[in-house]
Amino acid sequence: MPNPPISCYIRAKNEERLIAEVITAALQVADEVVVIDSGSTDKTIPLSEAAGARVVPSPWLGGGKQKRLGEDASKHNWMLDLDGDEIITPELAEEIRALFADGKEPPCPVYTFELVTKPPVGEPWWNASVVKRNRFYDRRVIRARDHAGWDQLEIPPGMKVGKFKHKILHVSFTGLEQLQDKFNKTSSSRAKNATLKSFWYVALRLLFARPFYFLNHYVRRGLWREGWYGFAVANIAAHGRWLKDAKMLEIYLRRRDEAKARKG
Repeated sequence: MPNPPISCYIRAKNEERLIAEVITAALQVADEVVVIDSGSTDKTIPLSEAAGARVVPSPWLGGGKQKRLGEDASKHNWMLDLDGDEIITPELAEEIRALFADGKEPPCPVYTFELVTKPPVGEPWWNASVVKRNRFYDRRVIRARDHAGWDQLEIPPGMKVGKFKHKILHVSFTGLEQLQDKFNKTSSSRAKNATLKSFWYVALRLLFARPFYFLNHYVRRGLWREGWYGFAVANIAAHGRWLKDAKMLEIYLRRRDEAKARKG
């Protein structure tokens, strides 16, 4: 039985660790997989092609803009937006397929699924740090933001959003060292694209907000359920969020010094 008219696009750079597994899982339900590669120097491209994907090379233009490239390169209107470390489970693939039964189209233009972290040790975190994302959608109705920094769909008021029961496995880090590096890189990107409300607003967050960032991950997002490993991950995540504040402050100070230098 052929797959439904779904195009899956994946933004990638040096994703050889999991890209073949991600593509193979996506092809359980997608008619095609398009990899938007922004300069991989590892085996991402040959592994993607061997797994059945079509690779479209492009310089990195920013989060939302790169997703626009994925939409434009796809042949179908229904988009499945995945990262290079997100694996569609067979149960979710069947749930998506059921939306197209008897030649029908899904009743909602956008669908939400939940990302469940699969850590490098232990079982998936089914009840901790679960993230909801609107990443299955009809590009005729809604598209990714044409923005360098922000890449999540902006759902207009009144738009009906469906919800999938089954999850995606997010194999997001290989260990604590790599997780810390990941948060460090992410904080740099977000600091550059953030709007600085005021110097003192960021300075006060720098002084006082870190414990609240930790509690957000450890208590509100449930990492306390994952024992000592969850405690460690919550601390790294909180530090990564705090780094955004620190880097925003640094950007402000650099710009202030440049302005002084121009005035002479």
